Amino acid sequence: MLPPDARRLTGRVAIVTGGASGIGRAISRLFAAHGARVIVADVTQTVIEGGTPTVELIAAEGGQALFQRCDVSDGAQVDALVARAVAEFGALDVMVNNACIRHPRPLLELDVADWKRVLDVNLTGVLLCCQAAVRQMLMQAPRDEVRGRLINLSSQHGMIAAPGDLAYGTTKAAIDYMTRQIAADYAKEGIVCNAVAPGKIVTGQGGRLLDEDVLDRARRRTPWPRFGRPEDVARAALFLASDEASFITGETLMVDGGWMAA
Repeated sequence: MLPPDARRLTGRVAIVTGGASGIGRAISRLFAAHGARVIVADVTQTVIEGGTPTVELIAAEGGQALFQRCDVSDGAQVDALVARAVAEFGALDVMVNNACIRHPRPLLELDVADWKRVLDVNLTGVLLCCQAAVRQMLMQAPRDEVRGRLINLSSQHGMIAAPGDLAYGTTKAAIDYMTRQIAADYAKEGIVCNAVAPGKIVTGQGGRLLDEDVLDRARRRTPWPRFGRPEDVARAALFLASDEASFITGETLMVDGGWMAA
């Protein structure tokens, strides 16, 4: 835990979906270090890249967190997730929609069932989490003008073509639009809604993310002389979750080492 005067989320309650591994794990840890009480939501506590489960790690670091099993494509499970946050901690201040899956296929190799599953988790899951969070936030009194904050994880792959990965990029493009629409619709009610769009982030996951052709393309396209780390994305999410970002809403913050600028 950071010293009290350095914490930016003291007393806040945050849900992080997909919080067991990778970027979600880094966000959960950083939020907890800054004084948030964190609900780590995922379908498993197993860390994909290996290591101590996120909730146990946060506790060892002096933070406060609990785990809630949740498939974000299931509305009943999402409602139960938000209900538990309120039952345990009394409110919901920040919802981080990070949970997603990938099924990299080009158009003619993408089965409709797989397409629907990616949309169910990556896009409908964000919709359901935003709905449940906003319903709760609207019942809360504003704190410094803000009733609650939504942070959606999109991607630079929603803005550019990613070879052979149609479904994932489509969902991430839609998340950027959803972010803007929710921000515009609920600003007057004190709801802040932003997105973070990572570039190439090394999370320790395997598969296509370690394909040498994919890595070589990312190296050539990224001006910054390294790939991103989960902590880079977590710091961006922390900024958007904090009071420092109160007049920023409907925006997508790129965390891509300059890829989109080049």
